[in-house]
Amino acid sequence: MWSGAEQEALWLSLIVATRSVAFSLPLAVAVAWVLARARFPGKGLLDGLVHLPLVLPPVVVGYLLLLGFGTRGPIGHVLYQTFGVRLAFTSWGASLATAVMSFPLMVRAIRLALETVDRGLEDAARTLGAGALDRFVSITFPLILPGVLAGAVVAFAASLGEFGAVITFASNIPGETQTLPLAIYQAIQTPEGDATAARLAILSIVLAFSGLLLSELLARRIRAMTTAP
Repeated sequence: MWSGAEQEALWLSLIVATRSVAFSLPLAVAVAWVLARARFPGKGLLDGLVHLPLVLPPVVVGYLLLLGFGTRGPIGHVLYQTFGVRLAFTSWGASLATAVMSFPLMVRAIRLALETVDRGLEDAARTLGAGALDRFVSITFPLILPGVLAGAVVAFAASLGEFGAVITFASNIPGETQTLPLAIYQAIQTPEGDATAARLAILSIVLAFSGLLLSELLARRIRAMTTAP
């Protein structure tokens, strides 16, 4: 049987991951488009900054978030004093930490999809009078939808498994920030917690595999729909 704490950790993980992907996906599409299509000085620097969380230790990312978004940080202090919003040590902070860590995965998948789009189709729409927004909505976005979907699902799965950045920035607070990885960590630190840790680990594997399988199935269906005569 699943205990109340285990069910709570599962539910909180799903909320944190969903929130993280929902808020960061539009920005990921915009950044991917800039990196794939725009030409400007400093593009390499932007590319490096976007992908930096992939190579930094997650604990470092969490620490940097704490410095910037903590109640004494430059951004966190303004949010707290002006709007009464506190991110550190909250579930919203956990969503921010997972969003930062999974953001490069989304950008990379969407950027690769953009680079495979036939620019001739967009040029043809331009000659017919379609504006930039019309071209993106009617031509570009449907073609990159499999990449967007793949990036979102992979980011969601990665968010479910994020540990270092979350525990550093949001701590391990049961019912507030204790997601599945943090619950597993607490279980293995507890005498006779091996069974709980094993159950939660199996659940994490099933969720991650299901997400990847769903992504592949949906991507195939979308490709079939977009290529059908």
